Amino acid sequence: MDLKFELLVLPVSDADRAKAFYEAVGFRLDVDYTDNEEFRVVHFTPPGSECSIIFGDGMTTAAPGSTQGLYLIVSDIEQAHAELVARGIEVSEIFHDAGGLLHHGHDAGDVVHNGPGQERLAGLHPDRASYGCYLTFSDPDGNGWVLQEVKQRLAGR
Repeated sequence: MDLKFELLVLPVSDADRAKAFYEAVGFRLDVDYTDNEEFRVVHFTPPGSECSIIFGDGMTTAAPGSTQGLYLIVSDIEQAHAELVARGIEVSEIFHDAGGLLHHGHDAGDVVHNGPGQERLAGLHPDRASYGCYLTFSDPDGNGWVLQEVKQRLAGR
């Protein structure tokens, strides 16, 4: 059985503000539909992705900004950083995680201790290893995104 993850409902407080933000990031607007004053769905897809986000009015009871750890994969973290900055998006500096393949957290700062071997260190991974470099940004409500550089997938993925 194939199970394809295709849609995530994102909790936001202002659909128009969120729409402007995700357009600035470079996501593709697929749908902006309003049925009445109480229901609106705005549907975006990140470039190159098969998974989309939706938000709007009457979509979820989750608190705006409560979604964290949304990963977007890029092949060149430096290029992604430069492009987001050029688009006016406030992003973290590039960092790497001393402990492995998955950064645990979305905190700001050069060094964040998230447990043994899970230190957030400023700059590119020393070996520029796949899965080793990150940057973060948040939408206007605080929903947190992580960009991770993957140049080559691990075997079997």
